[in-house]
Amino acid sequence: MLAAERQSLVLDEVRRRGAATVGELAARFGVSEMTIRRDLDALVARGALDKVHGGATSKRSPSTDEPGFRAKQLRQQAEKEAIAGAAAALVEPGSAVGLSAGTTTWTLARRLRTIPRLTVVTNSIRIADELHDDDRTDLDVVLTGGVRTPSDALVGPVAVASLHHLHLDVVFLGVHGIDARAGFTTPNLLEAETDRALVAAGRRLVVVADHTKWGTVGLSTIATLDDADVLVTDDGLPADARDVLAEEVGDLIVVTPENGPV
Repeated sequence: MLAAERQSLVLDEVRRRGAATVGELAARFGVSEMTIRRDLDALVARGALDKVHGGATSKRSPSTDEPGFRAKQLRQQAEKEAIAGAAAALVEPGSAVGLSAGTTTWTLARRLRTIPRLTVVTNSIRIADELHDDDRTDLDVVLTGGVRTPSDALVGPVAVASLHHLHLDVVFLGVHGIDARAGFTTPNLLEAETDRALVAAGRRLVVVADHTKWGTVGLSTIATLDDADVLVTDDGLPADARDVLAEEVGDLIVVTPENGPV
């Protein structure tokens, strides 16, 4: 195997797991630890990974970085579909449901179209468009007002005010990052405030987030880990992260994408 090809595979492995040791990577690819160290040095020099003692971690985005909807929509599609399927199974007909903005909650919204007698409250223009159906009389969609963000969320005082007097059966929250200390975070201060108002309106909180969110910390905390009644994620989540989350969240649901771990 050529060095460039192996380095590409090493990069994929570290990104999938979030972090890996030199020994683990050497065993995974059947090469010496010295070879892996050279590969990691090359990847760090390219800015693709962060090197730590004994291994490497996936590159962390700045805490204020906020990719657009289209960019996020292309990431972890199989994982998001599996997460959405498990999350939709938690919704009962006749429920009042809150959906925060985001590509995972947008994927979930498509699954909710088959559930009868729903009221959906969202601060996402894309989710509202996805659920719009002139032929359905048993689906009500409530879109908050607010200022539009790069991820197509409506945020700010108008959005917060529209949520203050609502009472929802369940809120599904998509997040930018999950961290043991910082909790569930977003890089946008106004979005954090709006999401906190949405969470407060719900009797039950379900966080939907793929494994790449673990270890990422946005600028502002939306909720602590123990605020989540349920966290739905995928089996790319590292074992140590599962241990932490199993202790903190009410119920940890780990799904397997149809095409398996990438």
